[in-house]
Amino acid sequence: MLNIDELKFDEKGLIPAVVVDSVTKKVLTVAYMNRQSLEISMEKGLTCFWSRSRQELWLKGETSGNYQHIVSITADCDNDALTVVVEKDGPACHLGTDSCFTKPVWQSDELHEFSLESLYELLEGRKKEKPEGSYTTYLFYKGIDKILKKVGEECTEVIIAAKADDKKETIYELADLAYHAMVLMVQMGISVEDVHRELASRHIIDHKVKQEKMT
Repeated sequence: MLNIDELKFDEKGLIPAVVVDSVTKKVLTVAYMNRQSLEISMEKGLTCFWSRSRQELWLKGETSGNYQHIVSITADCDNDALTVVVEKDGPACHLGTDSCFTKPVWQSDELHEFSLESLYELLEGRKKEKPEGSYTTYLFYKGIDKILKKVGEECTEVIIAAKADDKKETIYELADLAYHAMVLMVQMGISVEDVHRELASRHIIDHKVKQEKMT
């Protein structure tokens, strides 16, 4: 672990902190810390910044309730900037948005960003808007029984492809299964974050069980 004395604060005693969501990996905000706010952050496990406009310490969530629980703090190669990975209790931006970064400036026509969260949002839009000609709209129109049937069918397809030791086909079928599973999630109001937290808790449990079996 890097010692706090090895960090390079600027001439005003500040260091930039890029706050990142532990689930979505989205940049939530960029703020500044001084030595005291960093020490408070590490002590409490909650993000605490130095407000340059108010010239005072600022514990995120103290007034709004939107606390940010710190998972990790990492310095860059020059020790003069930090990334702070967090689990958040609510919107990161004072405007009430999930992230402070909401205004597109430029986007490539050829390269496209993908994430499970963006797919989830697209599926939510299909359920709400129900555009004609959409297969996803068709699934939501048919309801839970049809969605469950498709999930079951895709599970079978994954098994068949894997049993045949066909890696390419297995990847294809796993993608189909993931898509239909996410349709089911949207139908039931289960978020990507819900599943992420469950997997994280199982990782801890699985680790303990393995240790117990080994002993």
